[in-house]
Amino acid sequence: MTVLKSLLPKSWTKPRPLVPVLRFSGPIGMSSPFKQELSLPTVAAAIDKAFGMRGAKAVAIQINSPGGAAVQSTLIHKRIRALAEEKDLKVYSFCEDVAASGGYMLSLAGDEIYADQSSIVGSIGVIAAGFGFPGLMEKIGVERRVYTAGKSKDTLDPFLPEKPADVERIKAIQVDVHEAFIDMVKSRRGAKLTKSDDELFTGAFWSGKVAVELGLIDGLSDLRTKMRDVFGEDVRFKLVSTGGGLLRRNKKSVSAGAGGFELGGWPQGFAADVISAIEARSLWSRFGL
Repeated sequence: MTVLKSLLPKSWTKPRPLVPVLRFSGPIGMSSPFKQELSLPTVAAAIDKAFGMRGAKAVAIQINSPGGAAVQSTLIHKRIRALAEEKDLKVYSFCEDVAASGGYMLSLAGDEIYADQSSIVGSIGVIAAGFGFPGLMEKIGVERRVYTAGKSKDTLDPFLPEKPADVERIKAIQVDVHEAFIDMVKSRRGAKLTKSDDELFTGAFWSGKVAVELGLIDGLSDLRTKMRDVFGEDVRFKLVSTGGGLLRRNKKSVSAGAGGFELGGWPQGFAADVISAIEARSLWSRFGL
């Protein structure tokens, strides 16, 4: 066997470079009736698997996310960075349609970040949105009754008049979260940033072409092209699945009991899933998608 191997062309026997690929798609920390949420619990196993692959030369991340939960974005980012340092593997991030807000935070886990010239990148800010219905309640003759232990437990209740103190409290929290985000951008991008804080950290977003000029990303490319440039044309990719859809999760809630469902299954949880889907849709729509 050894003699036969020595007679074969080196291209037949030399191991091809391997790059595991993680794909993060959708709003972060939000689920829908047909898609599992993107959060650390749902992607941790895939991240561990990607960095544990024998012979891996680097890890690539594909990101298509309009953002979402700040904490989950941070946790996923930290897990990737921790393993990158532990395994001494370089990480490449590739932005697809959108890598904005929490999606951009995920891209910062990469040592180098690339995007298409038409990708939407940035939105380094914090937002909280909701609705208020006190006028409608009064109009239809419905009285809202709320009993709390703790004067701030009804903060931003949509059926009660908005309180200035509540707004100030929420904005103070947003400032803290925003500052943490800014610190992460500066830590990861450093001297590559070409504009002032007042220009970069307003919550604005840009095309991939402009993001290169601002120093938010390193260049315009796609995963296959860039990895072939770095590791050669014989590089091979291994997509690491980040888990199943929400239908699989909800299937576990189905039982043969009365009506065929347990409490917490589809009938009771469906309204929450629909609301979550609407919230997710609103995130995408901010970027014209």
